[in-house]
Amino acid sequence: MTFARKFAIFLASFALAGCATIDPVPSADTIQLRVVGINDFHGNLEPLARPMGIRLSEDETVRVPVAGAAWLAGAIDEIRAESKNTLVISAGDLIGGSPLVSSIFLDEPTIGVMNRLGLDFNAVGNHEFDRGWQELKRMQDGGCDKLTMREPCAVEDPFTGAEFTFLAANVVTPDNRTLFPAYGTRIYGEGEDAVRIAVIGLTLEETPTLVTPSGVAGLRFLSEARTINSLIPQIRSLGIETIILSIHQGLYSSLPYAVGGCEGIEGPLLAILAELDPAIDLVHSGHTHQSYVCDYASIDPERQFLVTSGGYGGSYLTDVTLTIDRDSGDVIGYEGRNRVIQSEGVDREGNPLVTDARLDSFAPTADMAGYVAQYVEAARGASERSVGRISDLARKGGPPTEETPLGNLIADAQLEATRSAGAQIALMNNSGVRGDLVPRPSGEVSYGDIFTVQPFGNTLVTRSYSGAQLLALLEQQFDDTGFIQTFSISDGFSFAYDLSQPLGNRVKAASLNGAAINPAVTYRVTMNSFLAAGGDSFTIFTEGSNSVTGPVDLDAFEAYLRRVEVAELPETGRITDQTPSS
Repeated sequence: MTFARKFAIFLASFALAGCATIDPVPSADTIQLRVVGINDFHGNLEPLARPMGIRLSEDETVRVPVAGAAWLAGAIDEIRAESKNTLVISAGDLIGGSPLVSSIFLDEPTIGVMNRLGLDFNAVGNHEFDRGWQELKRMQDGGCDKLTMREPCAVEDPFTGAEFTFLAANVVTPDNRTLFPAYGTRIYGEGEDAVRIAVIGLTLEETPTLVTPSGVAGLRFLSEARTINSLIPQIRSLGIETIILSIHQGLYSSLPYAVGGCEGIEGPLLAILAELDPAIDLVHSGHTHQSYVCDYASIDPERQFLVTSGGYGGSYLTDVTLTIDRDSGDVIGYEGRNRVIQSEGVDREGNPLVTDARLDSFAPTADMAGYVAQYVEAARGASERSVGRISDLARKGGPPTEETPLGNLIADAQLEATRSAGAQIALMNNSGVRGDLVPRPSGEVSYGDIFTVQPFGNTLVTRSYSGAQLLALLEQQFDDTGFIQTFSISDGFSFAYDLSQPLGNRVKAASLNGAAINPAVTYRVTMNSFLAAGGDSFTIFTEGSNSVTGPVDLDAFEAYLRRVEVAELPETGRITDQTPSS
């Protein structure tokens, strides 16, 4: 981007729009490109199960129904009607960790939805690798090869694959090729006035620590900033000056939706942005499930671009306009905002949920609604089957160190399911609890409900560990690899921690049935197959011995709920945070 050709920067807060701009003034010498960004869609074909809280200001939050492919399609159609030149990109986790209506069909319907939306490019995220990179290639190429436990092509046979392009600039195969193209290009305009743009796409370098290791076996994940910068000369040699980055790494923002901007922004993406070649014109990001529009030039004037992210599950759409000089191909202006995708739904009593007129409103498209409906119907038998009753709403919690009744319930179910393998303790990763368990007024929960909580289809594994290994494993919850999270733990096991202590000394106590863990004693521990393979950076899980493979985690959960008329949610208190308050 040529800085001399840019207009002076100013930041503006538009009511309910969170907008950052370099004022774009269109003329005959410019072309305007509308860039639509989504991220972390996670197969949410239908509106989210619960209303989302939208902070309009520091003092006001409204709760409205959001998301759904039909409403997202309506929003994109509206933007296309307003703009001659439109590009639609995704910053990863398009699939994986999905609700049953998509996941039970191996996320094939999500690919179908994105084909119908006209998605151009998707940068791979960590969840794209949940079922292994070979299955991810099938998502791109199509076909009905069975590469997982589930049957492919159950509704659409054959499955034809993605009409858009997966991008994976920093994912390298054993033959030193990128798993998918590093970048893609598009041309807008005609003849001598045509402008060519490039989109670089990649995932976070730490992806192997976030997925089952077998799913990325043989692949290398390279440094994000170095990979991006190495591509700039190649792209510019093609005569391209407008360069967009779609990256599955993100930031955290505490700003209300209506404000926008960079104040208080933080997170792992900042270190990458600080190293980026200033040739980058727009950064669309993901992974943190946050919503923000930050004019990064307010942080570093040498790097003039927006950094955007659109929340989770299709709840927001990022709408950016780039003004491009036809002669030079440079971006000379930009503006961007996040737009809430309000939809419809009902509350627990069946009453219609209310939308808010101050937020965007889009009409759902009939063709997309019909496409989703055929998968909803196909999944209905499995989804609506009753699996038991629970005593109350069970939330998945907020911070990954939060102990929850739902996490404890899952751990108890896994312990019960593996006692025949000698299990004494069950450990569940909080990051694997993907949603709340919301009962009907009668307390009844369905298979679809528990699938929302645990959508990955992991098997349970029971192994032997010395007490010393178990204590070291507990320390890995708080080390500097990956991210800090506590396990959900089964009844009878407990531990205390203090984050103010040095690494390796943060677990202050651990006991089983009241007796302190003895480093010299052997314990039988159950975990899911993701953890058993060292997932979430818990490498000590791989060191266990005398491994016994048990049932699928969801089957164990269903069996535990069925054993009593109403399953009571366990109390918390198994984990004690002894960190001094600041």
